[in-house]
Amino acid sequence: MTNAKNTVLYLGVTSNLQNRVFQHKSMDHEGFTKQYRCFKLVFYENYQYINDAINMEKQMKKWRREKKIKLVERDNPDWDDLASGWC
Repeated sequence: MTNAKNTVLYLGVTSNLQNRVFQHKSMDHEGFTKQYRCFKLVFYENYQYINDAINMEKQMKKWRREKKIKLVERDNPDWDDLASGWC
């Protein structure tokens, strides 16, 4: 997830993406995403097993920003909100 100007990147894992996006968009929980106003879903991947998702998240958190940007722009070059209309 990112903010309106795409200057902040937030990574996370969830078993219910739509619900988690709603929580970010409503900004009713304290934390990183509220502080930095990360409400735009610009990238996600589905995994069959939660451990695979957690392992990928851990790897991605070690990546340089440039590599994360390339991943987003591979599938979403305009940084559109992929959850637009979900909530």
